[in-house]
Formats: sequence, structure tokens, C-alpha cells
Amino acid sequence: MEKKKHQYTEKEAYLKLATLCARGEHCCYDMMKKMINWEMPEGSEERIIAQLVKEKFIDEERFAKAFVRDKFQYNRWGRVRIIKELKMRKIAEKHIKIGLEEIEENDQIETLKEIIRKKRPSVKGKNEYEIKGKLIRFALGRGFEMDDIVKVVGNLDEMD
Repeated sequence: MEKKKHQYTEKEAYLKLATLCARGEHCCYDMMKKMINWEMPEGSEERIIAQLVKEKFIDEERFAKAFVRDKFQYNRWGRVRIIKELKMRKIAEKHIKIGLEEIEENDQIETLKEIIRKKRPSVKGKNEYEIKGKLIRFALGRGFEMDDIVKVVGNLDEMD
């Protein structure tokens, strides 16, 4: 049985999205995705987004900064992964660049050291070369840059 989509008027949709935006940062792409699932009158999505932006409920730069802070601090993602996720949400390059300023270079290295140090005991391998390869792939999956990973994994013996 297919779930019936709720049909919202333009005003109802605006109020629902404004409430959502007031609770936390959201971007235009996320709000547009929500509205696509609602059976909205033709062209109303763009008008609602424009109104939300005009009234500062949506601010892509503010969203990028908050997204970068949260994903770096709580999810322990690296710059590469964060950039990829922001681009998937259609955030402009200039906003991504400003958002990435939230990450200090030495914080990035310290976070990488910390996640490698925590991951190391659970990684099994026949030799040190295989273990380091697995740690490198793990860190790449988290979105850290290869140069930083090689430095940290290369100094693994000194970290203990």
C-alpha cells in the first residue's frame, strides 16, 4: 500500500519550513527536497525558498559554517568528505570556502591522530605494511587528505 503524500498550500508549506529552519540550519537544496514530496502548486517551491532566504531563515554561508563545524567536531570527518557533502547539497564554492575556515589546520591533524590512535588496536593484518594500508583506507573514507594521512600513519610508532 502506497503512502499518500500530504498536500500543502503555499502558506502551510512556508510555515512548516520556517519552523524547521528556526530550529536548525538548513540549505535551499534540503528544503527543496522536502517540498518535492509535497504536492505543491506549480512554481511555489521557488517562491517559498526565495521568501525563506529573504527573511534569513535560510543562509547558505551560515549553513556551510555550521555543517563544517558539526561534521568535523562530532562525526570526525576530514575536509575532503565535508566538501563532497556540501557539493552534493549544491552549496556554492564561495560558501564552502568560508565554511572550511572553521577548521584549523592543526585541529585537522590532531583529530586525524586521535581517530588513527583509536582505530589502530582493532585493525588486524599480517604485517605492519598491511595494517598501515588499512588505516590509510579508513582515514581516506573519513575524508582526510592523503598528505596528512601519510604523515600521521608514518609516525604511528611514535604515537604509542
